[in-house]
Amino acid sequence: MTYSHISYEVLGPVVRVCHNRPDAANAESEALLDELDDALERAKNDPEIRVLILGGKGKHFSSGHDLVDGIATRAHFTPEQIYMWEQEHYLGNAMRIRDFPKPTIAQVQGACIAGGLMVANMCDLMVASEDAFFSDPVVHSLGAAAVEVLVHPWVLGMRKAKEFLFTGERIGAAEAKEWGMVNHVVPRDSLEEFTLRLANKIAEAPPVAMHVLKRSLNRTADIQGFRNSVMAHFDSHVFTHATVEHKEMVARGMKASMAAVKNSRN
Repeated sequence: MTYSHISYEVLGPVVRVCHNRPDAANAESEALLDELDDALERAKNDPEIRVLILGGKGKHFSSGHDLVDGIATRAHFTPEQIYMWEQEHYLGNAMRIRDFPKPTIAQVQGACIAGGLMVANMCDLMVASEDAFFSDPVVHSLGAAAVEVLVHPWVLGMRKAKEFLFTGERIGAAEAKEWGMVNHVVPRDSLEEFTLRLANKIAEAPPVAMHVLKRSLNRTADIQGFRNSVMAHFDSHVFTHATVEHKEMVARGMKASMAAVKNSRN
């Protein structure tokens, strides 16, 4: 596949894959997610690659799912079609990042919102620049029950996750680190260098042992209910697409959500 919406950069044992729609604040269109899936498969099957960095070109990591793309292409979808489409592209993509057999690091600057935050949170580690901020305003802006993958309680703890989602307000990188979602906060001009150095340190480990270690850690979370919890929420999320609240917001052109996206890109 020739990539138009992401970049794929091999740096020795590390591959850096970036959202590459900076003019659209790296909004995640269907095409971008398809390319990201291809890149994951490519990196998975490359024996020379030991660590994957997932980042974003330009000012922002990602402003979230591309609402303009979604309105244009899926406005006529039936509830059944919405369920199947989101299961493959949103839930499926997120779980493919989570289940990627090699260590992954989210490299985050600027806006990391809703669907973008969902993608970043599926990585094993997260490094954020000091100017990074995080938000999931979906319940306020779209009348839907958060994004498709409810990873928030697993990375923030239940109390903070509820506050974060109930208010829809953004948090900065320092607060995200304090709450446990971010591993490291670094100056913006050091973000790529720091993340690559961390990735190279991880890449020094024997790859089979690292693969088995990651699988064991993921299994630990699954035994605690991670996968069942995520799958149950996805069904609940899709239900909210059929509510009167959500339909009224769509009928109004989702002005509030579009304004929020516009503000995040500035």
